[in-house]
Amino acid sequence: MKKVAIIQARMGSTRLPGKVLKRLAGVPVTRQVYSRVRRIPELDEVVVATTRSSKDDVLVAYCEREGIRILRGSEDDVLDRYYQAARVLKAEVVMRITADCPFIDPRVSHQVLKLLIDDPDCEYATNALPRTFPDGLDTEVVRMDTLARIWGEVSDPRYREHVTYYISTHPDRFRVRSVVSPVDYSHHRWTLDCPEDYEVLSRIAEVLRRRGQFGYLEEILAILDERPEIAAINRHLRCNEAVQELEREK
Repeated sequence: MKKVAIIQARMGSTRLPGKVLKRLAGVPVTRQVYSRVRRIPELDEVVVATTRSSKDDVLVAYCEREGIRILRGSEDDVLDRYYQAARVLKAEVVMRITADCPFIDPRVSHQVLKLLIDDPDCEYATNALPRTFPDGLDTEVVRMDTLARIWGEVSDPRYREHVTYYISTHPDRFRVRSVVSPVDYSHHRWTLDCPEDYEVLSRIAEVLRRRGQFGYLEEILAILDERPEIAAINRHLRCNEAVQELEREK
């Protein structure tokens, strides 16, 4: 069973343009995410999936220089971008990670992967339904035949723009399993979407660098416990704004 992680990345963010190549403690975000995902046990391959837009040429050039495999696909039909990348890779299990999660925790992500692998009936596993982990540790794992089914059946642009949104809004049609944290950390926001997020993540990254820490969940929680003013910077921002907007429009 070939297990592949596909990191969704593009330069064209409206709220924070070029965010996937911004630096945290001197390291570009895409490199941060890729290096962390590579540490997830049992994965066979990790790739970045970006768009065919000329805006993403700089991201492609960066990945090629760094030896990071990158594939290109549709800018708006992200479901197709994932499906085509998974086909090229001959994936049987696909892990979805977004490049705006520079503190993705390999141990948490592995729990999600194991949940699907160990349960033959599971079609989709996640740690975001319900959300109990910080926003920014999101991991989704889907079987290739399930991804192909969605790709072939769903035409609504809302669902094709957000790869697994159809599953989360139609749970009765899929066998879904969730990894739930014993402690609710959902009020933490460690994703990179706005300038305030970048300020928070930059400060955390600098503390991790000084301490020589990797940045596992508990290490970042300890930093924010010591420095609550850091978390306060983006506390006013909502979790997963784009998806929430879609839900309001349904």
